[in-house]
This record gives sequence, C-alpha cells and structure tokens, in this order.
Amino acid sequence: MKARAIRKPGVMNKTEAAYAAHLEQRKLAGEIISYHFESYTLKLADNCRYTPDFMVLLPDGTMQFHEVKGFWMDDAKVKIKVAARTFPHVFIAVRKVKGGWETTDFTDPA
Repeated sequence: MKARAIRKPGVMNKTEAAYAAHLEQRKLAGEIISYHFESYTLKLADNCRYTPDFMVLLPDGTMQFHEVKGFWMDDAKVKIKVAARTFPHVFIAVRKVKGGWETTDFTDPA
C-alpha cells in the first residue's frame, strides 16, 4: 500500500500548480471569469466536509468545482459524488494526460 503524502491546506502540489496555470490561460482567453484555490468547503454530513481544489466561474455565471487528481483514494471519490448529488453546481475531476487535461463530469444529471 502506498503511503499518503502529508499536504498542507492552501498549498498547491505540482499538478495543482500546473492546472492553475492552465486555468490562468483560460482566464486570459476569456473562457472563464475567475478561479480560486481551496476557497470553498462544503458540508456533506456531520463531521464530513469536502474542499474542492478549484472553484471556477464561467462567463454565464455557472460555478464549477474542479478536483485535480493523479489517482483517486476511495474517500475522495465518494465525497465528490455526494457533493454532486447534494449541491447545484458542476463537479469535474481533472487528470493530467500527455498533451493536456482529461476531465470527468460528476454532476448529478437529475
């Protein structure tokens, strides 16, 4: 079993920093209005919270939450699925791939 890295809240890892640079390019191109790192914490249940990596605001006012992952731990996948069913926002998982970024939309279709 691989040990989990200890991470400090509010400090980006290399993949998150690369994605922030990607979001900055999208902002300069006018594709998004703004983005913020770990700016929201969502309460999913008693003693259970989820802090998405990025909040992204689109020009039409849509608020998206982007979760940047190299790999998924079971609890992280459960939290994004619960958040997508609970909150009226778009929840997207982002993974770095050769030549760009791959996304998976977890937004509840209901």
